[in-house]
Amino acid sequence: MSNLDLAGRHILLAEDDYLVAESLSALLQCLGVTILGPAATTDRALELLAQADRVDFAMVDINLRGAVGFAVADALCARGVRFAFTTGYGASAIPERYRHAAVLQKPFDEADIAKALLTLTI
Repeated sequence: MSNLDLAGRHILLAEDDYLVAESLSALLQCLGVTILGPAATTDRALELLAQADRVDFAMVDINLRGAVGFAVADALCARGVRFAFTTGYGASAIPERYRHAAVLQKPFDEADIAKALLTLTI
């Protein structure tokens, strides 16, 4: 992933699994990304998004402590922010209106993350 140039980019990370959030945060920080979050709930993710002057892209877990992350996806769409869903449910759990979003199927690895980031930053 060293060929990704993400320095100075701002990413909203909405993920309720502590280990996944920490792993993604560490990886993204190594790539020079400024992380908004991680947010473990839909409300917190929406709060961070509302407070942010800049969000270049986002990674949103579909299930945030039992609440679906589609409200976060709607807010991102309204701002024109590209995003990837992180999910253990599979693509069938994603409504048609979000089929443009990248999907990271859990468990994912660095190569999967790199592929998703490339689609988000092109």
